[in-house]
Amino acid sequence: YEPWPWETRLAWWQEHEADPTCPVFVAEVAGDVAGFAYLSWFRSKIGYRFTREDTIYIDPSYQGRGLARPLLSRAVDAARADGMRAVLGVIEASNERSIRLHEGLGFVEAARLPATGFKFGRWLDCVYLQLTFPEAGG
Repeated sequence: YEPWPWETRLAWWQEHEADPTCPVFVAEVAGDVAGFAYLSWFRSKIGYRFTREDTIYIDPSYQGRGLARPLLSRAVDAARADGMRAVLGVIEASNERSIRLHEGLGFVEAARLPATGFKFGRWLDCVYLQLTFPEAGG
């Protein structure tokens, strides 16, 4: 609902900078940050150390210009190179563009959680999409 204060953003950046398995990728167009993607730990417990959650954001003024797929592909490639077993996309169910983007890279629906998020005055469903690398992890 609110932009993060500088201190929160700085702490987030330092966490990602300290963990090479949680890279951040930025799309820049003519000096503007047009979008970004990053990996985070799915859960902080050690049993989930081979799973990452992806996040991707494209500024609305740059959507539809082909930036999302290369960004998410870089994150997926990094996860595979770092020996991860799985990458999860946790997506609000009506975000069809993001779901299609993930599916186009081989993600499959692993779970659907009805009415688990509340935003913009309404309950939202959550879809978990998963990409598994059979050769990695463990």
